[in-house]
Amino acid sequence: MTAQSPKVQFVTVTEEDEGQRVDNFLMRFLRKAPKTLVYRIIRKGEVRVNKGRVKAQTRLVSGDVVRIPPVSVPEAKTVVEGDIPRSQMQRIEDNILYEDKDLMVVNKPSGVAVHGGSGVNWGLIEVVRLLRPLAKRLELVHRIDRDTSGCLLIAKKASVLKDLQQQIRDNKLDKRYLAIVEGRWPKRKHKVDLPLRKDRPKEGGWHVVVAADGKPSVSFFTVERHLRGCDLVSVKLETGRTHQIRVHALSQGCALIGDDKYGDRDVNKRFRPLGLKRLGLHAQFLGFTHPVTKQWMCIEAPLWPDFKKIIETLALPGNVE
Repeated sequence: MTAQSPKVQFVTVTEEDEGQRVDNFLMRFLRKAPKTLVYRIIRKGEVRVNKGRVKAQTRLVSGDVVRIPPVSVPEAKTVVEGDIPRSQMQRIEDNILYEDKDLMVVNKPSGVAVHGGSGVNWGLIEVVRLLRPLAKRLELVHRIDRDTSGCLLIAKKASVLKDLQQQIRDNKLDKRYLAIVEGRWPKRKHKVDLPLRKDRPKEGGWHVVVAADGKPSVSFFTVERHLRGCDLVSVKLETGRTHQIRVHALSQGCALIGDDKYGDRDVNKRFRPLGLKRLGLHAQFLGFTHPVTKQWMCIEAPLWPDFKKIIETLALPGNVE
C-alpha cells in the first residue's frame, strides 16, 4: 500500500541544517520514500529552494525555504524490537566501540545494512534507535557497504552531524581499511588516482567504473602481509566514493576476495571453504575531531572472528596456491 503526503510542504532551513545537501535534507522529511524517488523529484524540478530549481548536491543555507512536493510513498512498517532478532540487537550493543552524549562509533558486522530499504526491513541505524529510545536524533554520519565490516560513525545531535559531515567534505576524516585482495599487489604501486563514475546499464542495476569523466578518487594501498594466493593490504582513503576501494583494487588486477559484484566468481569459490564467506574488507580505523570537545579521536574496530581466522588460515602453508 502507498500513502500520499497531503500537500506541498514549505520547510525553512535552520542553522542546525545549514550546509546539508538537498538530497540528504529531503530524506529526513521523506523517510519512507526510496532514494530513486527522492532523486527523481529533484531532477524533475519539483523540489525548489527559494523558488529555484536545484541539484541533489546543492548545499542549503540557514533561512532557505525548501519546497517539498506531495509524493506517494509506501506505507512504512514501523520497526519494533520484535522485528529484529534479539541476538542481532545484542551483537550491535556489544560492538559499540565508543559512545558519549554527542556521538557513537559501532563496529558494524558484515552482512548488516547501515539502514533499512531496498528489500531490507531493518539496518544498523534502526537497531541503534531501538537500543537508545531516549535519544532524540540518531543519524548516520557516513555509510559503508552492507558486506563491509568495521567503524561506522553515528551522530546524536544535528549540530554534531553537521560538523562531522563538514570534516568529511574538508577531507579531515581519517579512514583506514584492511582488505584481502586476489594475487599479488603490484610492487611500488602505492597511490591509485583514478576517477570513478556510477553507471546504470540498460539491463538494470548499477556498478561503478573507472572513467575520465568520473569524480576524482584517490586511495593509498600498502601491503601488510603476503598470504597464500592473496595479499593483505591496508588502504587509506583520500576521497570516499561508492565502492572506491573495490573498484580501485580491481583496476590493478587485484579484486577483493569475496566480492560478488566486481570479483572473480571462481576465485571467490576457492576461498569460501577456507572460511571467507563475506567481502574481504574491514573499516579498521576512524579518526576525526570531536565536534564538542575538539579532541582528536582515533577509534579502532577489532577484526571480526571470521576475518581474523581467514588471515591466520591463509598464513599457514599448503592452503591456497
